[in-house]
Amino acid sequence: MIELRTERLLLRRWHDRDLAPWAAMNADPEVREHLGEPLTREQSDASVARFLAEFDERGYGWWAVEVLASGEFAGFAGLDRVDDGLPFTGVEIGWRLARGAWGKGYATEAARAVLAFGFGTLGLSEILAVTTAGNLRSQAVMHRIGMTRDLAGDFDDPTAPAGPLRPNVLYRIAAGAPGAAP
Repeated sequence: MIELRTERLLLRRWHDRDLAPWAAMNADPEVREHLGEPLTREQSDASVARFLAEFDERGYGWWAVEVLASGEFAGFAGLDRVDDGLPFTGVEIGWRLARGAWGKGYATEAARAVLAFGFGTLGLSEILAVTTAGNLRSQAVMHRIGMTRDLAGDFDDPTAPAGPLRPNVLYRIAAGAPGAAP
């Protein structure tokens, strides 16, 4: 599994030691605010097993994010195929950090490394990002990494219940765009 290294972060394969902090993140209502109900430990552990299998199968997916200076687990970042049933197809970028890692620029730093991998290594022509309309922090990261909102692509998530998780926004960045790595 390929690792990505930035000035402050290591995006790497998941380890058993990541399971407890990952489960704590997924049980945190603030971390899950734009994602839905908190996950149980079993659901959280199952997600890591799925991440590892998908990465091994495709050569890309969700990396665990570690802070180099401390070795602390900070969250995840990576690429995934757009879920079936959405009104568009492609590969999307994403990230999720523990509350203790918020406000330090880690999401932007990790996302830039993931874009470089997607465009430079995988040769993708475009990368998408999706979040709820109310998730302004993630949208700010999307802007910082050079993504542009596709207003015509905004949609209601068919898997979300009626309420604030249903309206979603779509962002795009093409290979060679300003901010896009090679």
